[in-house]
Amino acid sequence: MPLTAEARGVYPIAPTPFHADGRIDPASIDRLVDFYVGIGSTGLTVLGQLGEAAKLSHAEGVDVARRMIRRAGALPVIVGVSAPGFAAMRELTHEVMAAGAAGVMIAPPNTLRTDDQIVGYYQQAVEAIGADVPFVLQDYPLTFSVQMTPGVIRRIAQALPSCVMLKHEDWPGLEKISALRAFERDGTMRRIAILVGNNGLFLDYELERGADGANTGYAFPDMLCDVVRLTAEGRREEAHDLFDAHLPLLRYEQQPGVGLAVRKHVLMRRGLLDSAAMRAPAPVLSPTARAEVEHLLARLARHDPRARVAAADPSGSSTLR
Repeated sequence: MPLTAEARGVYPIAPTPFHADGRIDPASIDRLVDFYVGIGSTGLTVLGQLGEAAKLSHAEGVDVARRMIRRAGALPVIVGVSAPGFAAMRELTHEVMAAGAAGVMIAPPNTLRTDDQIVGYYQQAVEAIGADVPFVLQDYPLTFSVQMTPGVIRRIAQALPSCVMLKHEDWPGLEKISALRAFERDGTMRRIAILVGNNGLFLDYELERGADGANTGYAFPDMLCDVVRLTAEGRREEAHDLFDAHLPLLRYEQQPGVGLAVRKHVLMRRGLLDSAAMRAPAPVLSPTARAEVEHLLARLARHDPRARVAAADPSGSSTLR
């Protein structure tokens, strides 16, 4: 089924698993997708920045997307198709949509400066990939250096019906969510789904401002699913308590540059990846950083048993916490 503006819940951003030598790891892909399905995710996003898409060849990217789409079954899969030019974006879009993707995600190039340039870019992108392809508008100023006001997001949503979701990653961004939902209430903007990124760093209050869920890659997406569910059930304090317990690790994992290395390390420690390897060029976690992550996991395990992973030691052996 194609992605629609009614999307909600948690769409984890999947990393691309690699062997230590840089080869793609199909077994870990399958294990990871099975985990996402099993925890109650409502969708999945692949080939995003966290998927190291820029380090994959075109053929590798298509193969990874196809494998994840097949493995996800009925779970809708969004594929990141951002590219320097529209020809590459068009080719990747058409291949993954033919493979069963529910929609695509498009990030703005960092050359855009004015509102008209931003709107014009997305109009050209839709002309390139086809107006029948649902797309996610990625708003992440910290990485892309493109500032999208609520007004420009409204212009894109109104001008392009195939825009069905905003991936909201601005911060501070709570007021932006409130402004967009106010536009919907006063009839000046049609409804689009709003799923938040930033590792879910502000998920608790973003949900209360009107976000529909999370579209991010935190190494405990099962926690994100729980927070979204508890909030929807009106169990506000339980949702905040669970979120607060994860906040130190979540914050550590959100560090620019090294964050994906931390995330892959934790996913490996959870038994979901065989290796925490990233493709070069890539940061490497120092022994001190790994020890800090282990400390954070141990502290988190006092409140959430899912963090009780096998404890590593320098010899390579492990014992259960």
